[in-house]
Amino acid sequence: MPLLTILDETASGSVLNRLELEIAQEMLTVRELIARRVQDEVATYNERQSGMFQGLVQPTESERVLNGYRLRPRKLIDAEKQVYRALEAFQQSGFFVLVNDQQVESLDEEVWLGSGATASFIKLTPLVGG
Repeated sequence: MPLLTILDETASGSVLNRLELEIAQEMLTVRELIARRVQDEVATYNERQSGMFQGLVQPTESERVLNGYRLRPRKLIDAEKQVYRALEAFQQSGFFVLVNDQQVESLDEEVWLGSGATASFIKLTPLVGG
């Protein structure tokens, strides 16, 4: 099964997190890509229950800490809720996605994720003040 390299980056290009995701098919919609990525993050967290979640969107009942989110008390994260939050964040410009260095615009856009493909998730930080 091909591996997709996923990078979480800042707007300036600094890599915050890197993960690899097994993808069964070469073409997916952006919606499916985001869902697969979030489901994989949640499954990994729920298996190890470390108390620190490093994911695309912040779970409810968590606090932001350096490089992730801390859940108190430690509990399982609902993958379906996280996928919903991530899709909503994409639609509200909370982050944008580059697939093979091309920005995708729509959740229904199909993207090629074959051998050597990369996906970058760039989180946008709202400005304070203004």
